[in-house]
Amino acid sequence: EVQLVESGGGLVQAGGSLRLSCAASGLIFDDYAIGWFRQAPGKEREAVSCISGFDGSTFLADSVKGRFTISSDNAKNTVYLQMNSLKPEDTAVYYCAAVGVQGVCYSEYDVHYWGQGSQVTVSS
Repeated sequence: EVQLVESGGGLVQAGGSLRLSCAASGLIFDDYAIGWFRQAPGKEREAVSCISGFDGSTFLADSVKGRFTISSDNAKNTVYLQMNSLKPEDTAVYYCAAVGVQGVCYSEYDVHYWGQGSQVTVSS
């Protein structure tokens, strides 16, 4: 059974930092890109960032470039999203997602597995 277990969400003031973690089990890490989507109230889900377990290539949405960093520890099958300089508009439920390496990691249509979601709230 594939599981994506997220941790690290919470409440932070604008300008603060949080780190999300996604621990994957039941899949071959190198065969997937693991990343994050987010959904704010009343808005569509959007891709934030992802990283290939095969070659380490990454994607970052324009809205988070320069503030968020994605990394992975292949030995632990875990992906991290370091979020700095957080803004109120970053408030959303963040979902970890796994896409096969031949898919498009920032397309939710290619997502094979989803995590349970973590709430990130940024107060102004």
